[in-house]
Amino acid sequence: MLNLDPMIITAIMFLSMIVLMAIGAPLAWALMISGMGSAYMMFGPGGLDFLLSSAYSTMDNFLLVALPLFIFMGLVLERSGITDDLFEMMHKLMGSLPGGLGIGTILICALIAAMAGVSGAATVSLGIIALPAMLKRGYHKRLVTGTIMAGGALGFLIPPSILMIVYAFLARESVGKLFAAGLVPGLMLAAIYMAYILIRCRINPSLGPAAPVEERFSAKEKLMSLRHVIAPGLLVTAVLGCIIGGVTSPSEASAVGAGGAMLIAALRGRLNWSLLRYAMLSTAKITGMLLWIAIAAVFFSRIYMGLGAGMIVSDFINDFSLSPYTVIIIMLISFFALGMFLDDFAILFITIPLYVPIVRDLGFDTTWFAVLFIISMQSAYLTPPFGYNLFYMRSVAPKSITIVDIYRSALPYVALQIVGLALIVLFPSIALWLPNLLF
Repeated sequence: MLNLDPMIITAIMFLSMIVLMAIGAPLAWALMISGMGSAYMMFGPGGLDFLLSSAYSTMDNFLLVALPLFIFMGLVLERSGITDDLFEMMHKLMGSLPGGLGIGTILICALIAAMAGVSGAATVSLGIIALPAMLKRGYHKRLVTGTIMAGGALGFLIPPSILMIVYAFLARESVGKLFAAGLVPGLMLAAIYMAYILIRCRINPSLGPAAPVEERFSAKEKLMSLRHVIAPGLLVTAVLGCIIGGVTSPSEASAVGAGGAMLIAALRGRLNWSLLRYAMLSTAKITGMLLWIAIAAVFFSRIYMGLGAGMIVSDFINDFSLSPYTVIIIMLISFFALGMFLDDFAILFITIPLYVPIVRDLGFDTTWFAVLFIISMQSAYLTPPFGYNLFYMRSVAPKSITIVDIYRSALPYVALQIVGLALIVLFPSIALWLPNLLF
């Protein structure tokens, strides 16, 4: 057993984790190996008992039942072809406006976010459907790619969000309260994106030209196209209404969502063995990955906090007499920096067990902090060099759109996300009004 300074412990644990990830080790194994090595070095063989207790406490949580069912719901909807009908509806409703298809794309992304709970579903499906359609109609490639990527990232914030469920598990928060907290900020960000597209296309109509006269539709055709929103609207209302209204637990609501997604696929003639096999296998893979990371991260954070290293942050705050808001800003900057190199779940599992107790001690509402974290993760998905939505877009974009185009198209939306983040820091009621009203 060794008696080391907490700063040395911090350096050993985090540097070993980073080195393991740099040589290609999966995140779960990097966390597990660095945690086990530190536990053995500091506590001897008895320190490995933390692994058993961490695994048990991680798995002994009914909230985790919601994860595979929400993932399954999103995967079924992704393959049901519902995005095609939604884009057709938006083309009829908004195609006659300059930038109308861009605005419609943001609305579709918000709706898919409320059905799927993940970012990749909207980005990939709209990259396949909306991207070629908008380019064909003369939209500027950077406006199109940036709009789809930013809209896709709304899946983090608009409930039901998979990332919010895992955050609630780690921070011991109410999922329903977090979902309610994310709804208004998510709609606010969508409105900011739409206002940006509308203003840019008003100033320079060549960026997003209105549809020619021959592609415009009558009032009757526009009204008839609204039928495409009935099924997804009912599904979103059922799932979120059950959770936020307190009718069911999140786990039970996820079962409602999964059943509703299969019903929609069946009504569209897409429910078959091939779809179910894809959805079930993908759900098992994603859920297994998340649970391994969860066990490893809880073990890592318990070792880290148990060694007293968590006091480093508190001592740093006290030594430099930092104001509470300065601490929050430093945390947000750390999220932004980590987001350039790590994925959202890695950042979540590494930072939240350390940051949430500090946020509570500073007197801030942890539900408000959860919204700040989620918006920071939206930015992480759009920031070079390793933003996931950048690579999702690269995988479906034509060769005429380069990776530089994709990087540059994301930057205005990252700036808009920072504006949204600043508004919620300055006006916490944007995030807290609805949960305080309902809970």
